[in-house]
Amino acid sequence: MSKREAIARYSLIINKLRRRPASFEEILDYLKAESEIQSYNYVVSKRTFQRDLNDIRSLYGIEITNDKRNNVYYLNQQEGTVINERILEAYDTFNALSLNDRIAEHIQFEKRSALGTEHLFGLLHAIKNSVQIHFSYQSFTDNSKPSTRSVEPYLLKEYKGRWYLVAVDNKDKHIKSFALDRFSDLEITKSTFTKIRASEVEHYYENSFGIVGPNLKTSPEEIVLKFTPHQGKYIKSLPLHHSQIILEDDEQSLVIRLKLHITHDFVMEILSHGANVKVVSPVSLVNEMKRFYQEALEQYHL
Repeated sequence: MSKREAIARYSLIINKLRRRPASFEEILDYLKAESEIQSYNYVVSKRTFQRDLNDIRSLYGIEITNDKRNNVYYLNQQEGTVINERILEAYDTFNALSLNDRIAEHIQFEKRSALGTEHLFGLLHAIKNSVQIHFSYQSFTDNSKPSTRSVEPYLLKEYKGRWYLVAVDNKDKHIKSFALDRFSDLEITKSTFTKIRASEVEHYYENSFGIVGPNLKTSPEEIVLKFTPHQGKYIKSLPLHHSQIILEDDEQSLVIRLKLHITHDFVMEILSHGANVKVVSPVSLVNEMKRFYQEALEQYHL
């Protein structure tokens, strides 16, 4: 049996169980039907099926568990819904790219620079084992040469297609975020540290939008935004923040309430919606939006 057939079979098993739990007999019937449709032989013994489950776990990190009481197999979601969804998304992408001989004319990738994902494995190791790391870092706000950083790593965070390391900087003991695409010369040391600030780091961005850290001297604010009905559909399908609550939803508008720190990232997000959103409150944010729009308009004065 070819590797191509094995990978395709893994995909069929996963897709079958994503719909609902199924017994081995139901999975086998599905594989038989797909074999006839695709002109491949996906039918396997139960022993080979068990090896497939191990391969799926090893290759893709997708856990398939046997519920012996109900005699069914299911995708194990115990590690967290978001993580499992992203694993399955990554699997879908990998599977689509690996099974097609000629894909260039069918898939168009976003043109972008490297995201620093080559550092993910090493950073996860450092976080899990509580060891300090050293690296060179080029800040976008600093045009000088890269600086050497020594930090205690706590958390990896994704925001708008970029990965960030949230860590305690040994220089001043402040919590900071570092974009992985600006890393170089990563060194994982043997010096361990005690995670006495784990809870603080974990909740650092809880009341913030994006990657800009909050001003911890102030409290989160209640923000009311009014969207056009069309834009409101996107806001409902992909909420801006976990604190989002719908206050009004009718043919005229969608009105939501958020509770978070007003950071630069959040202001940029509101601006990205243009005329499709109006800040209702607080007054301080209303005035800030007016200032942004006035300054933008002044650039177009003849």
